[in-house]
Amino acid sequence: MLILITIVHVVVCIFLIIVVLLQSGKAADLAGAFGGMGSQTAFGPRGSATLLSKATTASAIVFMITSLSLSILATRGASGVKTVLDSSSGGAQTAPAKAPTPAKGPTVQIPGGKPAPLQMPVRPPAPPAQPKK
Repeated sequence: MLILITIVHVVVCIFLIIVVLLQSGKAADLAGAFGGMGSQTAFGPRGSATLLSKATTASAIVFMITSLSLSILATRGASGVKTVLDSSSGGAQTAPAKAPTPAKGPTVQIPGGKPAPLQMPVRPPAPPAQPKK
């Protein structure tokens, strides 16, 4: 089904490009180049729909339908993999990280949290005082 819609989509794309390029503009004459339209309507004179304009409309509708169909079919098949990280791990499970061992010594209680080790600054001992003479 996907291959059939893709082939129809590519053929309609090529056909739409050719049909649009074959059409002449609304103001293709010399007066159109200088802004003259030949009619007082807002968008220029509106003639009867030609075969090329009907083919353009039909191919544009088929192009939109095939585009929507291809996007729907593409999203249906992509539901198996959630993220790039999930697909790159290859299904291998990793062991959870071990909890850190509690520190020995004095601890301080943080409000709303677990006891944390109290870290005391370490200073070298002061030299003995020299007697004054």
